[in-house]
This record gives sequence, structure tokens and C-alpha cells, in this order.
Amino acid sequence: MDYLQSCRELVLGSRLRRLSDRVMKEIQKVYDHFNIDFDPFLFPVMKIILDHEVVTTAEITKKLAVTQPATTQAINKLNKKGLLNIHEDKLDKRKKLVSLSPKGTALVSEMRPLWASIEIVVKQCTSHPSDHLIEHLEHFEQVIQKKTLSEQIIQMHHMTQLEKVHIIPFEPKYAADFRDLNVAWLEKYFVVEPHDVVLLEQCEETIVKKGGYIFFAKIGQAIAGCYSLIKVGHRAYELGKMAVSPEFQGKKIGQKLMQHCIEFSKQQGWETLMLYSNTKLENAIYIYRKFGFEEIELEDNAPYMRSNIKMQLTLQDGDSRNPR
Repeated sequence: MDYLQSCRELVLGSRLRRLSDRVMKEIQKVYDHFNIDFDPFLFPVMKIILDHEVVTTAEITKKLAVTQPATTQAINKLNKKGLLNIHEDKLDKRKKLVSLSPKGTALVSEMRPLWASIEIVVKQCTSHPSDHLIEHLEHFEQVIQKKTLSEQIIQMHHMTQLEKVHIIPFEPKYAADFRDLNVAWLEKYFVVEPHDVVLLEQCEETIVKKGGYIFFAKIGQAIAGCYSLIKVGHRAYELGKMAVSPEFQGKKIGQKLMQHCIEFSKQQGWETLMLYSNTKLENAIYIYRKFGFEEIELEDNAPYMRSNIKMQLTLQDGDSRNPR
């Protein structure tokens, strides 16, 4: 037990200040993780402006029960980031009317889902069957000692956003994501081969413009995974370059991509899908079989040196299964 804990009620103020600083640092880590440029210390002022649409600095000061300089400092920081619109009251020039700017409104839209995850985790961490404040503090400190608050929030956010996976088509701005996701996967399990370089470095020219397709799994603003359909013949395509970011692995995103791939291919009226893989990727092979792919003969001049298995799916009604 640390010293502040041993002093219990006698150091309540110091203990609350220490816990507050710790929580703020953890929330900042969450914003940084999701590449959101926001200071959690500014949240109360931002939230009041959001809730009231237009509010005066005096009203903010009164509602937060803080000093006028503290409000002014927070307003200045938010305004410097371009998040606010500030105007003089037409009836009283001494009053400043504060509202969110278009940039501020856009940032709030991005942060709202994250705020929901923060609220859920904090409620979970602070729920304790006691009417004694010190016991609640000790419980909270123990919970975030086992697993940091930022880790819990990030994990919760990924879980709550999984149902909001959007499969989107290729855009040039995502070409780097396609390359980076696949290079990371290849370097983890194999090596990047010359044929990979051709497909990844100029994917728009070598895949899309040659009749193929690239799709991405997008969660919020993050690209979580991808796959490509490479044209190899009349109504025949190769499923390849499927990869999921390590940050989102274990969330069945690969299966969502696979289901989309099969449904899209059927809609196009294609006859077959084929793929190259390696039997050491046991989980991947299991999923392929689960979706109805069957092993076929591997040609001697396969495009990938790492391939030791070739599989094919016949795109006819009833042939592809819909795994539970």
C-alpha cells in the first residue's frame, strides 16, 4: 500500500488530485491512440458549448463553477485550434457569444463514439457496493492498476465499433494502407516477393485498372483490413492480398471481408474464385474451407514461392456456405 492510501481520509484532497492527473493522462493516451488532436482538460468547456449551441463565457464560468480566467484560457485554447466561433452580442457588446465552428462540429462527430466508450469503462471501473468514498477510490485505483484506463477504453471502443465495420471500395488515398497492411503481414509470416511488390506498389495500375477490385474494412476513421480480387480469366478471379491490422485482429474482420468478397463476386455473375496460400496458416485454411473453398492442383509455376496450396470456390447457389 502506498503512503497516500495508508493515510486514508487525511489526504483526500491529495489523493483526488493524484487520481485526477492520472485519469487525464490516460484519456490523453486514448485521444492520441486514435489520432484525435484534443486536450481532455478542455472537455467540460467543449461539452457546455456543444449542449447549448451558443453560450456566453460568463455562463460557462457559472455552470462550471470556475474562475473567469480559467474559462478564458480554455476558450482561447479551443479557439486557437479553430474549433470555435466567437462573436460579440449585438445587444451587449461586453458579452462574447461562443459556438462551435464547422471544424469543431466535425471533431465532435469524430469524438462522440469515443466518449461513449469512455463513459462505459468509467462506470464499470467505479461501480462498487459501498457507500464509503475511500473504498470507492481504492477499488477504482486497484482496477486501473491491473489494466490501465486507456487500455480498457481502447479495447471497449474497438468492441463497440465492430458492428460498424464498413466495407468500402478502393480510392487512391487508401493505396498506402493497402500496401502497408500487406507488407506487415508478409514480413510477419514470410517475405515480400517480387510479385507482391508489383501488386502492392502500384495497386491501382496492376489490379484495379486491369479489371480487378480492392476493398477495405473501415472502422471509424481507421482502415482495419483489406482484400483484392485480381482478374485471372473470364469470370474468374483470384482472392488475394487479404490482411487485417494487428490492432483489429481477433475480431472476425477477416470473415466479414470474406463474406463480402463472396457476395460481391456472386453479384457480378462470376464463376469461380481461387486463392493461393500456405498450409502453415492453419487458421486461414480453416476459414477458407468454412466458406466452401476446396483444394485443387497447384501449378508448378505458381506466382508466389510461399504457396504450397491452391483452393477454389465455385460461385453457384448453395455452394458457398454462410458460417455461423
